Amino acid sequence: MTSVTFRFDDRTVLVTGGATGLGFAIAEAFGAAGARIALNDLSQARVARAGAALGEAGIAWRGYPADVRDAGAVTRMLDEINATSGGPDVLVANAGIYPNTPFLDLSEEEWDSVLDTNLKGVFLTCQAAARVMARTSRGGQIITVSSGAANTAYWGWAHYCTSKAAVVMLTKAMALELGRHDIRVNAVLPGYIDVEEGGQHLDEAYKTAARSAIPPRTLRGSSGRGAGDPLARIAAGRLREGCCRRCRRWKRRWPSGTATIRSLSVPSFPWPVDTLSR
Repeated sequence: MTSVTFRFDDRTVLVTGGATGLGFAIAEAFGAAGARIALNDLSQARVARAGAALGEAGIAWRGYPADVRDAGAVTRMLDEINATSGGPDVLVANAGIYPNTPFLDLSEEEWDSVLDTNLKGVFLTCQAAARVMARTSRGGQIITVSSGAANTAYWGWAHYCTSKAAVVMLTKAMALELGRHDIRVNAVLPGYIDVEEGGQHLDEAYKTAARSAIPPRTLRGSSGRGAGDPLARIAAGRLREGCCRRCRRWKRRWPSGTATIRSLSVPSFPWPVDTLSR
């Protein structure tokens, strides 16, 4: 279980793409801090498996399977969360995909799939959550999960890098417009994360090169699930920084309309996959 020193008691935290990997680590970190977890992923089966693991850890959760690319499904999910949990108080827009294809071989279908999930999905989820937060006058916090690829080009990831760079600008635009509704919006930009099911489509030499660029002590988190654990604590900490330690009251330390973009990436390894595989 992730060690925590901050609390989110009585708050509902929605994590998209939360069934595995980084998303699950984030859900686990918020849950360990007392939050009620609204767990989203693409299928009921994935949500049920992850939810069972959260439940075994004593974390309160409820599943909301939905495709973040579907505006209707996202709206229904947020309405249901608001009706059942009175939230969300926090949204972590984490759902994303990262197929690897050289630019000259990249199909329109794959381009659209990545942009639809990584950018449109973030837009739809954040907009639906912000509408609920604004309508109920409760305010809230939104964290988008971008990537170090927003700032650095990687071989075979023209679509992924583009989508993550766009998420950073979307975050800034949302922060500008949503501050007056007492909604704070920030982004985290992780580098390569070694998770159980992630990267199965990548050449093993490519993953080895990626791992070699990561300082050894950051490779594994406290729960043994990989580098997603420290990042989960940092993502939750983005919200903790708004809490005044002296008075323990929830206060914003950033001006309304200002986004904090937290880059957590490591030195790049932009080498061709087909070169590494030889």
